[in-house]
Amino acid sequence: YLPDTTYYLLPTTYHPPPTTHRLSALDFIRSPAIIHLLNSNSEYKVMTNKKMNSDQARELRVLEALQEQPEVRQVDLASRLGLAAGTANWLIKRLVSKGYVKAKRIGQWRWRYLLTPEGFAAKALLTQRYLQESMQIYRETRHKAQRLINELRDRGCTQVYIEGDPGNDLVDVCRLTCLEQGIKIVHGEADEVPELRVDGREVAINWPREKAHV
Repeated sequence: YLPDTTYYLLPTTYHPPPTTHRLSALDFIRSPAIIHLLNSNSEYKVMTNKKMNSDQARELRVLEALQEQPEVRQVDLASRLGLAAGTANWLIKRLVSKGYVKAKRIGQWRWRYLLTPEGFAAKALLTQRYLQESMQIYRETRHKAQRLINELRDRGCTQVYIEGDPGNDLVDVCRLTCLEQGIKIVHGEADEVPELRVDGREVAINWPREKAHV
């Protein structure tokens, strides 16, 4: 056991809901079956609530994809998830070795992958952890953006230009925070307007004089 770590008891007798009744991730986590799964004192496995690492994040994506489409070629699965074929193969073998997935060949290059009870339980916990971490990142970004907006106001600024990858969800978080705080967003970079830069998870302000040196 590790200090300051929460342990969940996972029995291996859970039976997933019929495929004809599809549940969202949140509904599945809140369902009586999962609540019983996490609190049962029957046969169990231990999973900690440590921060999700990159391998666990990829495992969650594979589990979601296999639940949605059990019969798939590994090359198609890799393409769908944006992974190298070798990486997809390694992840599937890892999930099979953990007992989360059962694999059966149904063609020369095609397999059927079925999540086991342990696989559904692991997927539920990984989904919950992913949602918790996403909300934590959202709250931290909101806090940073609000602090920087207060700094803008202290300097008498009422508008800002937001710079960042459009595919980064934190750019939208900063944009919404600015609108809520009454800061006008300039569309198109302007030399005399402060720049709110979002780089990955980092948020910072480049002031007009500093922008010339960025």
